[in-house]
This record gives sequence, C-alpha cells and structure tokens, in this order.
Amino acid sequence: MVLPWSLVMLGAIAMGCFVAGLLFLRFWRDGRDRFFLLFALSFFVEAFSRVLLALSPRPNEGSPWLYGIRLAAYLLILWAIFEKNRRTARDLAASRREASTDSRR
Repeated sequence: MVLPWSLVMLGAIAMGCFVAGLLFLRFWRDGRDRFFLLFALSFFVEAFSRVLLALSPRPNEGSPWLYGIRLAAYLLILWAIFEKNRRTARDLAASRREASTDSRR
C-alpha cells in the first residue's frame, strides 16, 4: 500500500525535476549550448520516472525498468559533461596552434 505522503513527495520531486528541465531548456535556447540541452533532457527523463513510480500499482524504487530509466538520465548528464570537456580541450588546442602559428610570423 502506498502512503499518501509518499505520493505527494514523488509529485514534488517530479515537479522539481520538470522545473529544472525547463530552466536548462531556457539556458539552451539562449546560448544554443548542447550541454544545457542534454541536462534538460536528463531532468525531463528523471521527472518521467518519478511520475511512472507514483502511477504504478505497486511502486518499487528498485525495480529494474525504473532503474534503467534513471540510469539513462544519469548517463545523459555524464555524456553532457564529457562532451563539454572534450570540446573545451579541443578549442584550447586549436587556440594554442593558432597562437604558435601567429608567433612564427
């Protein structure tokens, strides 16, 4: 049996994740940085998993399908961080090459 306060908490967490996703979506719209888009998607997936948990007849945080959905959300965050760092390192290397080429002239 699901207690009413746990449904309220799941709803609050889902709402918080959805709002965070909207904020990151706005940041993406302003700057077109893919990092923010991936974070927004991650928070939307997390909100979706909380809603599914609240609507399931027998909620179980450890169920494999729910765990898989959350894992996908966390992998989106890791992908965003990895991609952002890779791009930053690539841009830094390109600017160093340009600086060394300019100093030779």
